[in-house]
Parts: sequence; C-alpha cells; structure tokens
Amino acid sequence: MSADAVTRRALLKSLTIGAVAGSVMRVIPLEAAEAAHHIVQTEKTSAGAYTPKFFDAGDYKTLQGLCDTIIPADADSGGAIEAGAPEFIDLLTSENEEYQATLGGGVKWLDGTCHTRYEKSYVDCSAAQQKEILDLIAFRKNAESDESLTSAVDFFTLLRSMTADGFFTSKIGIKYLGYKGNTFLTHFDGCPAVEGV
Repeated sequence: MSADAVTRRALLKSLTIGAVAGSVMRVIPLEAAEAAHHIVQTEKTSAGAYTPKFFDAGDYKTLQGLCDTIIPADADSGGAIEAGAPEFIDLLTSENEEYQATLGGGVKWLDGTCHTRYEKSYVDCSAAQQKEILDLIAFRKNAESDESLTSAVDFFTLLRSMTADGFFTSKIGIKYLGYKGNTFLTHFDGCPAVEGV
C-alpha cells in the first residue's frame, strides 16, 4: 500500500473519529476538512467525476436530493451540491461504521417509507410528498410522540449537521461566510472607529 493511501486513510479516520462527537466543524480543524474536500476534488479532476465510496447509485442520488433540500443554491451562492457536501458525506461515511449504520440505514428507511406511502423513491416524489416525509423526521418532538421515528430523526439530524459541515468547510461555504482568514496582511490599519465613543 502506498504512503499516499495510508495518509488519506489516516486523515479520513481522524475526521470520522472526531466527528462522532458532533458537528465536524466543532471538532476538527478546518484544514482537515479542506483536505477531505481536496481528496474529492482530486478524484473529480483525475477521473472526471466522483465515484461514491459507500452509497450505491440510487442511495447516492437520494443523498444528493436531501443535501440539495437542506442547503439549496440561491442567488448569492451555490448550495450543498455545488459545495461537494454529498461527496464529503459519502467519503466520511465510507470510513465510519456508525455513519454507515445511521446514514446508510436512514436513506434506506426514507426510500422504503416513500415506496410504502407514495409508491416511488424519495427523489421521484413530488415536492409536497418530500416535504411531508421530511417534516416527520426533521423535528425531535415527532420522535418523542412516536418512538418508531427515533432512528429516522437521528438520521436526519446527523445528515443536516454533516451537510452544513460539508458546505461551510468548502470553498463555496467559506466564501459565503465572508471568511478572510488564512491570509497575511502587509499592514494593519487598526480597528474601525466606533461611533459614539
């Protein structure tokens, strides 16, 4: 095995170990998330497209649809898809058994529930049907009143956090935030004046 593969695997393991505790942005340094985005971008550049590492083609399409619903593109910025959040999530999930159980199982539950209710997969449902099913799993109170939704709510909670992490650690997300760090100043003009002082 090459040293590059070991480094990549070690990086992904470190991301997923820290991320178990909660949001990636609160646990790992931005540089590590940037490295994961770099791995994805390198694959897209060299292979022409990203190949999912954990999700099969149908589940990956559902993941993309969910990410797009969570952070859609708008007039000011690209959304989760353009930021590479689905790739980021898939890459991290490929290295973390808890994510595989929660996210993999959640996507299967979602598509299965949509097939039962609407006779089609999540991505083939109408916008109203997608909203109806997501409204069930987007709120913790629903799991408190119906324990059968607990795993589905946990799935969507993790997915929301990881979508936000994938977006806000990407170049698009950093630009959206207006983050000016990781650059040096040749001079500092001081703090802006505060009115009334």
